[in-house]
Amino acid sequence: MKGVIPNYHHSYTFFFVILVLFPHAFSTNTLSSNEALTISSNKTLVSPGDVFELGFFKTTTRSSQDGSTDRWYLGIWYKTTSDHRTYVWIANRDNPLHNSIGTLKISHSSNLVLLDQSDTPVWSTNLTGVVKSPATAELLANGNFVLRGSYTIDLTHFMWQSFDFPVDTLLPEMKLGRNLIGPEHEKILTSWKSPTDPSSGDYSLILETEGFLHEFYLFKNEFKVYRTGPWNGVRFNGIPKKMQNWSYIVNNFIDNKEEVAYSFQVNNNHNIHSRFRMSSTGYLQVITWTKTVPQRNMFWSFPEDACDLYQVCGPYAYCDMHTTPMCNCIKGFVPKNAGRWDLRDMSGGCVRSSPLTCGEGDGFMVLGQMKMPETSEAFVEEMIGLEECSQKCVRDCNCTGFAIMDNMNGGSGCVMWTGELVDMRKYDAGGQTVYVKVAEASVVPSLA
Repeated sequence: MKGVIPNYHHSYTFFFVILVLFPHAFSTNTLSSNEALTISSNKTLVSPGDVFELGFFKTTTRSSQDGSTDRWYLGIWYKTTSDHRTYVWIANRDNPLHNSIGTLKISHSSNLVLLDQSDTPVWSTNLTGVVKSPATAELLANGNFVLRGSYTIDLTHFMWQSFDFPVDTLLPEMKLGRNLIGPEHEKILTSWKSPTDPSSGDYSLILETEGFLHEFYLFKNEFKVYRTGPWNGVRFNGIPKKMQNWSYIVNNFIDNKEEVAYSFQVNNNHNIHSRFRMSSTGYLQVITWTKTVPQRNMFWSFPEDACDLYQVCGPYAYCDMHTTPMCNCIKGFVPKNAGRWDLRDMSGGCVRSSPLTCGEGDGFMVLGQMKMPETSEAFVEEMIGLEECSQKCVRDCNCTGFAIMDNMNGGSGCVMWTGELVDMRKYDAGGQTVYVKVAEASVVPSLA
């Protein structure tokens, strides 16, 4: 009886066709404790849904002294057909590998470690104390790279996650802010140094978590450049409503005993991808794209105009792009230095034309469609309305102005300022109404 010779040729052909047509079927999103990713292997982790990919990449810098220098990084990028990669997270942004020898593995202490050619760690998750062994690393569908115990039942519990360590990009479900319990850790965005250098740059976006109200500041090194205005229960007051009136993004602000943080989500339309980015040129950007149209579309970018710049007009003045000059003293105030004001140096702001009486003789100038003043000198009364807020401000000799705190359900609560009112601007639409305390109660209560 003759044996049957298997047709291996057809089997190999079938496997090759499957591999070419469906390469994602053989990709993985996990790294076990007995596996490693190396630069030389050119292997990557791919998230479920094929949106994100984790692996090694390099940039090349040119120096007049040393010529070209390669720098290798471990990062996450959008897995698209575009030739131009968009990176959303980098592990070792400030400590690159300087040649093509590098290994990512899980150590005996259940830490993720990135090793150079000498097996010296250049980056680690740096977990201490009791660790769960063995551990598994996983790239999730939302782009979060996580480390957890292999036998963990709760799949939402992580030993470590990349979402706690943002670089220049905020993805949906990632948070910016601060933990208030446990090890204090601030989550901020920091720009790349240049479009081709992912090391920490000059610009950062930081959520102010102290005080009663919270708002984002854009810094250039230690100097404030832009302020979003405080969260008013619906949106950030200093970002015009028309630019936050997106149908597919849901804003989420958390303010409790455990954390103060902002995050966002994209609705059920999974074809849309959005991210916030702190650019190397100093702009906070919202960028969207779809799977069918991979080109990136800028939804908005801030600062948008000269009036967005932090304290461009000084105290007790507001900026209006439709007036000349663009800085305007609030009615009841005059330029602090008239000569400089005439020369278009308005940084000194304005002062009261008449002192307050600290009593019933004082009134309020009503400013509509405004970016609320900086809130570091403000405090909040959550349980009172507009009328009671006005009365409290009149009786308080230190009060300089007030506004409604929360725009949810028609508005409630009271914000009162006790210091100078700074960094205000007028919008064409949106904004909030601010009541500025003035000496002359008969001043026309409106803003042209």
